[in-house]
Amino acid sequence: MAVSSHPLLPMTDVRPAAQLRDATAADMEAVAAIYAHYVLGSTATFEETPPSADALRARLQQVRDAGLPWLVAVLDGAVVGYCYAAPHRPRPAYRYTVENSIYVAPGARGAGLGGTLLGALIQRCEQGPWRQMVAVIGGSDNAASIALHAAHGFRPAGTLTAVGYKLGHWVDTVLMQRALGAGAQTPP
Repeated sequence: MAVSSHPLLPMTDVRPAAQLRDATAADMEAVAAIYAHYVLGSTATFEETPPSADALRARLQQVRDAGLPWLVAVLDGAVVGYCYAAPHRPRPAYRYTVENSIYVAPGARGAGLGGTLLGALIQRCEQGPWRQMVAVIGGSDNAASIALHAAHGFRPAGTLTAVGYKLGHWVDTVLMQRALGAGAQTPP
């Protein structure tokens, strides 16, 4: 809702800001609904069958067991977005590198929520031992996600061409990366 008391004054957005907090098991019903939109209708994820809320609860527990953050954005009591960091790969040498995931409910897109979530996730990860964050972006045409990550200091790290097949066509994966804290400047 925008309000202007004078025709020559700029419109002011009076929409309340979403609150960020740690995700709970109870949030996974809403998370499942948000994620299902992307699973079924986009190449932002290479999953083709939406996971259940119970499956997402198990994923939440895996993230927590790794000591990593999973955050939700709540607006008017409803979860409207989420993000989390997970181990990039299982081999021990990768233990200081995380991979981020971020999804915003379709009706909440375009209001800066993605940037708020990603900024908070980066900040939380910099409080731990992690030194690199990787974004694995589905689709080289996913301009919004590429721009979001670039705005938060991610740089292009490569493109894997036509490595996925979804929704009737081949899909690239764009890799982006940013340092966390001291990055590679010092040993962990």
